[in-house]
Amino acid sequence: MDYGSLVTTARSCRRFDAARPIPLSILVWLVDLARIAPCGANRQALRYVVCNDRTRNDRVFGALRWAAYLTDWDGPAEPERPAGYVGILAPREGGAGVRVDLGIAAQTIMLGAAAQGLGCCMIGAFDRAVVEEALEVPQDYEVQLVLAIGHPAERRVLAPLGEDESIRYWRDAQGVHHVPKRSLDDVLVGRFGDSNE
Repeated sequence: MDYGSLVTTARSCRRFDAARPIPLSILVWLVDLARIAPCGANRQALRYVVCNDRTRNDRVFGALRWAAYLTDWDGPAEPERPAGYVGILAPREGGAGVRVDLGIAAQTIMLGAAAQGLGCCMIGAFDRAVVEEALEVPQDYEVQLVLAIGHPAERRVLAPLGEDESIRYWRDAQGVHHVPKRSLDDVLVGRFGDSNE
């Protein structure tokens, strides 16, 4: 898969095939990709927890808030829940650049998951105390993001913004998840240089 296709494929996935497990080795491999990704001043402040244990997964799942724009949906039903999680941790003291490093690490993991044919959803809305207890997070760290990972059980497509310019994602009658995106002309606000080079 070329890089453009990989980025296009790496959409947030919120429905998975729970019957298909994710080997712990895949979750560890995804963390290893994040480990070697760039980070500010080479601080390497982030830490990770991986989990494919069903009992712990159930506890984590219960603490997550899914898809705020889908107001009539409470999250994946049991057969559509993720098979694994990666918790991205940062020092409780924080520090400059941790938020940037967090974004780099999370996107690296999401792209790695897509390259393996997996779906991933970055979740920032959750009950931190419950997740930290379920994943036995070291006391000096706190969970910043939870990445839900599994085999996709939904189709996700990009869509242009409508006339109302709403950025709210939505599902059609067939269950296809549509993600509105601004056009390139809307976001590229400057072009300088020779177009032939």
